[in-house]
Amino acid sequence: MKKINFNLIKLLVFVLLVSSCNDILDETPDNRTTIDSAEKIGELLVGAYPDAAYVPFLEPMSDNADDKGPSAENIRVNEEMYFWNDINDTDTETPTYYWNRAYKAIAQANQALASIEELGGGEALNHLKGEALICRAYAHYMLVNIFSKAYNPSTAGSDLGIPYVTEPETVLLGDYERGTVENVYANIREDLEVGLPLIKDDYDVPAFHFTKRAAHAFASRFYLNTAEWQKVIDHSTLALGVGDASVLRDWENEYRPRTYSEQQLRFASSTQEPANLLLVSAVSIYSVNAYATSRYQLSEALVDVIFPAANGTGQPWSYVIYGSGDLVNNIPKFQDFFKVTNQAANIGTYYTGYVLFSTDEALLNRAEAYAMLGELDKATDDINLSYSVKTREYIAAFDELDPTDVQTRFAVADTSLYTPFYTIPTESLAFVNAVLTIRRTIFYAEGLRWFDNKRHNMVINHRDFFGNVVTLPKGDNRRQLQIPESAQSFGIQQNPR
Repeated sequence: MKKINFNLIKLLVFVLLVSSCNDILDETPDNRTTIDSAEKIGELLVGAYPDAAYVPFLEPMSDNADDKGPSAENIRVNEEMYFWNDINDTDTETPTYYWNRAYKAIAQANQALASIEELGGGEALNHLKGEALICRAYAHYMLVNIFSKAYNPSTAGSDLGIPYVTEPETVLLGDYERGTVENVYANIREDLEVGLPLIKDDYDVPAFHFTKRAAHAFASRFYLNTAEWQKVIDHSTLALGVGDASVLRDWENEYRPRTYSEQQLRFASSTQEPANLLLVSAVSIYSVNAYATSRYQLSEALVDVIFPAANGTGQPWSYVIYGSGDLVNNIPKFQDFFKVTNQAANIGTYYTGYVLFSTDEALLNRAEAYAMLGELDKATDDINLSYSVKTREYIAAFDELDPTDVQTRFAVADTSLYTPFYTIPTESLAFVNAVLTIRRTIFYAEGLRWFDNKRHNMVINHRDFFGNVVTLPKGDNRRQLQIPESAQSFGIQQNPR
């Protein structure tokens, strides 16, 4: 494969270490930090998680978005992504910003791995090696699923991937290969499978690190993409930890009775919400001026689709949709906080908390895997468990579904609706539809719907305020976001259009 000059993160080792580890800097001839202890490696890994938001640019691309009209707030990234246009802005909530921050996180993970090797490795450092490998796998996983085609084993060997970087940046210009989706997935798999057994749960604030359960949740998502159903089940079960609803997000009993602000604070809480397996504080103003008010978001028409008056049980969802009319429909999922960098000038940076992995996702991954294996009773059990804490006044004796209910209520008339690379068995189709329908509601405004749209190759129709419909057909090249111009300028091949 042709090699290309590629400087995603020039001089990044120095820059990111200065920004993340100011308290451990030592002067060396090349101005880079000496990482010579387990403590310093642990501090380095704090920055090995992409601190950027993907929700603001993925959500409007999905079928979760609609045109609320010219009275709503026009935000460039929201509008451009709604119409699947290429955008090269570098603001904090754009694809380019996510690309850069993901490769920054990868650089930190690689430096941690190199430092572990320099220190001789061994049992005392294995847990740090595990975290670094999982972090590296996760950042590459997100990049390949945003900037490349959906995984398909029959085409992955030729589909363009993203550069899989495995060594720290030590030169101004490095030689990298973009590689293929197959190659990227193979590297992710290796890092994941080597790293996961090494993880230990000894973090000061576990919710911001790959604990064992968070790592299993990542594995569950990865194997869902590769259609390795038993692995999805195994890792989902380990991520859940227990078999009851106590680890799920309880919208009926814990959210609905609370105020809007209380719900905001709880949703991405590292201590109050047991469903949260991995969080990130991203540089983001999404909750300040985009989530509720942006034009291409949750319209009144979509409220009736995503949050119907009756869910699959026949009862209402527990969610309360806040706002008035089209302009500000939303659910309180995001809380911003302002970090002051210059108190005198009142200058600082907005951060927003995002949930990267949750028990709710692991449960529904498992339900889909059970359905694909024909274990329909078990799939139904997981569907019921999900409904039990998200349905208004749920009573199992009256509201619990059996497999016949699922087959009837979620029957799919159009068999071309879902066309992943594998064949969905006829008897499983209604169950897969049930899971994807529930996921659409539960993970509204969390970016996961786009990944479901892409994984199942769904047609997406977006209308404008005047009734015109713009369609993203199956297999359309715009499902892989364009490589940032800054990366293209260093020789990275752009995606076809």
